[in-house]
Amino acid sequence: MDEANQEQTFTMDEAMLKIIEENPIRDGLDAFRNKFASISDSIDLGSSPDAFDLLERSRRRIIALEILATLQILPATQRLRSASSNKLLFKDILDAFLDVSTDEFDVSRIKPLLKVVFDNSEDAAVWTQVYKAFSKASPSPPPIPSPVASLSTTATTATAAAAADTRDAAAISAVTSTQSVHETPWTRSTASILNSSETRREVDTILKKELGDLRVDIRGFRESFFACVPDLEIAAAAVFDRCREGDEPVFVQEGWHGWPAEAREADVLLWFENITTRLEELAADYRPANLTYRRKLLAQSRTSLRGSQGRRCMDIGFINDDSMVQVELESAGRYHRSHILVPGELKSNSDADVPSKAWSDLAIYVREVFAAQDSRRFVLAFTLCGPYLRLWEFDRLGGMASERFNINEPKGGLEFVAAMLGFLWMDKEGLGFDPRIMESGGKRSIDIERDGKKERLIIDKLIWRSRGITSRGTTCWKAYREDDPQKKPLVIKESWQYMERDEEGLIVKEATEMGVINIARYYHHETVHIGGVQDDIRTSIRKGLDSVAATADAADTMATAASTMSAITAKAKKRSTSSSASSTSTVAAAAMSSSRRRRRQSRLQSVKSADTETSKNRVHKLLVYKDYGSQIYKASSPKALLEALESCIRGHESLRLQGKYLHRDISINNLLLKEDGPVGEKGILIDFDLAIKEQRIKHSGAKGKTGTRAFMAIEVLIGKQHSFMHDLESFFWVLFWICVHYERPNEARTSDFDDWNFMCDRELAGVKMIIIYDSPCFCREANLAFTEYYAPLIPLMDKLRAVVFPNGKPWAEPNEGLYSMMSEILLQNLE
Repeated sequence: MDEANQEQTFTMDEAMLKIIEENPIRDGLDAFRNKFASISDSIDLGSSPDAFDLLERSRRRIIALEILATLQILPATQRLRSASSNKLLFKDILDAFLDVSTDEFDVSRIKPLLKVVFDNSEDAAVWTQVYKAFSKASPSPPPIPSPVASLSTTATTATAAAAADTRDAAAISAVTSTQSVHETPWTRSTASILNSSETRREVDTILKKELGDLRVDIRGFRESFFACVPDLEIAAAAVFDRCREGDEPVFVQEGWHGWPAEAREADVLLWFENITTRLEELAADYRPANLTYRRKLLAQSRTSLRGSQGRRCMDIGFINDDSMVQVELESAGRYHRSHILVPGELKSNSDADVPSKAWSDLAIYVREVFAAQDSRRFVLAFTLCGPYLRLWEFDRLGGMASERFNINEPKGGLEFVAAMLGFLWMDKEGLGFDPRIMESGGKRSIDIERDGKKERLIIDKLIWRSRGITSRGTTCWKAYREDDPQKKPLVIKESWQYMERDEEGLIVKEATEMGVINIARYYHHETVHIGGVQDDIRTSIRKGLDSVAATADAADTMATAASTMSAITAKAKKRSTSSSASSTSTVAAAAMSSSRRRRRQSRLQSVKSADTETSKNRVHKLLVYKDYGSQIYKASSPKALLEALESCIRGHESLRLQGKYLHRDISINNLLLKEDGPVGEKGILIDFDLAIKEQRIKHSGAKGKTGTRAFMAIEVLIGKQHSFMHDLESFFWVLFWICVHYERPNEARTSDFDDWNFMCDRELAGVKMIIIYDSPCFCREANLAFTEYYAPLIPLMDKLRAVVFPNGKPWAEPNEGLYSMMSEILLQNLE
């Protein structure tokens, strides 16, 4: 529909008119009228809407931004539906604000809106022109039930998050064709979620995107991952034989004795507990002699685990059954997520054995396990959907699974016995724990080889552990050398890096040797080896198993086909065999043909996906820094925070000018505080995983998004090439985030800005543009959002806003002087 026809046919429905009536504009447009008048009067044009055409282009743009900034705070804006999609009108305003800011919007479209504003027309007439100016289709009721509190509170539904993924994917595909081999496309990850309550529906959507196509139906999965259990095959076969023998066999012709016919969760949990205990009893003669631990099944689907975000309730899993766990349980009353060795997920219906159901539910618990266990390299798990068992492995590339087995059939029953005994007997290394991290006398340690000599580092405490699955899996510990009487602090960092990336250890070594200031200095780095073999995902962990696996899409298709055939068969049985045999076979053939077509299409897509996915690999890296600091948000005072931030900005400048590297991931966790350091050295910059030679970016023209999304610069969010100016903008957003989320040093809270973790990139860019548009917009939002503790920093933040975003938008050209501008403002506040 063209714009002219849209204007002729646009009408308000009753639901929209009701919202407008309940949320009157009143004097909400007066400030805009005054602003328009001041701009027009300054060049003797008067305040008539007709003056708009006589203004120069830059002033018309300012008028458009002013009306948008005014509209976004009107109550009705945050209740009315968009006319172009199933979202809020507020989102259309954000899109338009971003388009105007980047000169992608025809500002003449607002002229009819200006006329009704200055004519003091009825509210309905004003909103009609708003829709005509900023929407592309007819409106779609119903209304949103409750208003949105502030700029930060935007859609948080799973639908919105899914739409965000689609838009982000489109944006990524538009730029990845220009990426160099050194650029890994940025994807949304749960590892970057910050200061969030992590409600299930929000995290689920991002986690599914993060995991991508899970690899399933892998033959030999259990045999490969359970090979570390001595004589498991012999034990499982003997135990399964015992299950089928005697006067009261545990496994009969119909399957496992006592298996609940309807497979309801509570009934299956009870059966699972009983059968696991029975299997362990029957296997007593085969239990490995060197086992020093005992395990048990944990079944408490209605009790959440301690330490979990969003009060996660795991169906089932295996834990250690020892005195230490019992002492913690008696003290706290609930198990902790760190106790879970093998998470499991139960579903009553076999149709739930698909990515959207059992698999994604299991991944939620796996993510919690990874986050709670700092030495975990990978996690083994299982799903039981109806009688169908799958075994799973998750790592820093995603996940993969075995074929599925019907445990009520002999072959599946044997697999079930082998899997359960394996989980009960497997050592910690087999379960995915890092064997290099040793425990003795209440101390944990790790050995490195530095300058040809072995050194033992004693781990003092955990500093940071990434919360994602498919990610770098970064873990940082404070440590010291065992032979150092002064116990000078070191920082051990371990992560899983893509093989094509520059090695972080070499970057830090080079920067240290070149005298870069205010960064964590180099001590040692190495590629991790386990059992003499380089520790990577494809070979060391997955053992090459996933190269011929099916993808989740293909499995979903096969499950659909099986479900279709099952339904056809059931219907066929109800018909007479004589009259319906022909039609039944015809329908079945059609269904099979359709299923084959879908499988063929899925296979083609899966092969393309598999080619890309299997070419990726992550390698386990270790880096040791000389310098230790605490996270910047733990600063003892606002003054200490500003001192540290200023030092980090100078460190960033030194890294560029002396080291020739651009950092590209300025975030709340990559800026450290050293309050006892000398003046000018109160903060240090860390985490160079994403750093790249600046000259290489300029030559490649790559526009891949990098960084932590809450702190990404506006232009990076919309796909522009990363520059040092964007890193400086990220420093601004780090300080903004701390002021919103910390009520005292290290006392975090959740806020409406939680949504920044989940909205799509373009919407986040629009929200940020409105916040920084001008001083009144910024100060209004800051007064609403900043904690009482950091509210005194609002004037300083407004000064920073003015230099980072001159004229209410990012700089048009790079300006090296911005370093000094930002530093001077921060230092002035310290005097």
